[in-house]
Amino acid sequence: MAEKDFTHLNEEGSATMVNVGDKPRTERTATASGKLRMSPGIRARVLASKVPKGNVVEVARIAGIQAGKRTAELIPLCHPLPLSYIDVRVEPDPNGLCVTVSASCTGQTGVEMEALTATSIALLTLYDMCKALEKGMEITNVRLESKSGGRSDWQRPD
Repeated sequence: MAEKDFTHLNEEGSATMVNVGDKPRTERTATASGKLRMSPGIRARVLASKVPKGNVVEVARIAGIQAGKRTAELIPLCHPLPLSYIDVRVEPDPNGLCVTVSASCTGQTGVEMEALTATSIALLTLYDMCKALEKGMEITNVRLESKSGGRSDWQRPD
């Protein structure tokens, strides 16, 4: 793999926001995922909404959506994007729960960071709402699964 320059550094090595003003507006999509490891008993309670804090899955979904919309406020040098769509799914996984986020917009830069931020915050929300029930939970495998639009498309190899 060829080494690439860091796009967020100027000639002097200082952090800078990338100028996307000359890039064409295209449809951009990204999907990210991550996992929350937890015991089968706690997972069953979460999925049945039998947790003292209520419907943990719905709260995590809303937190993820809100985080995706506010990514530019959380990550320095990230462009604010007019998201046209964001979907946060929380599904059972053999070792806990899996969060998958799909995001899209028509813009001059990609929505990968929005999908990753939404995934991370949804997972953190699940953790927060379940931590009184299980201390040993673990957030793992937060990663980009695919992106499309712009100069290149990318899909995580299986």
